[in-house]
Amino acid sequence: MKTPWHLWVVSILAVLWNGFGAVDYVMTQTRNPTWLAQFPPEQVAYFDTYPTWVQACWAVAIWSSVLASLFLLFRRAISAQLFLVSILFLALAALYNFGLAEVTLAEAVGPTVVYFWAAIGAVAVFLWLYSRIMSARDYLM
Repeated sequence: MKTPWHLWVVSILAVLWNGFGAVDYVMTQTRNPTWLAQFPPEQVAYFDTYPTWVQACWAVAIWSSVLASLFLLFRRAISAQLFLVSILFLALAALYNFGLAEVTLAEAVGPTVVYFWAAIGAVAVFLWLYSRIMSARDYLM
């Protein structure tokens, strides 16, 4: 069965999108001064208050989405499960950032961050649904 053109487009864009998320994660976790300079000091200080479990959720969300994107590119059905793992851990991190934290992320850096997180979530859900559809149509093995 011939692979549809859009599978290549979506999977390459997914690798790029989630690859950027991985760069952000690594640069933030390694405290790269050049990278952190782009954020307001309040946001950097907010990252410093992350509990270990939130940092773990962030790590799992990022790396499972990167793996899922690569598996989608290589036409593997496991990509759908990995995208779902990413969504679940993204949701846990969002729960902390926008609900459980003493000072929410929106309070710390402004309300526009909510739209940014919503966009990340929307892309993650799209990629999960897309990979499920491609798997159901037997384009993924």
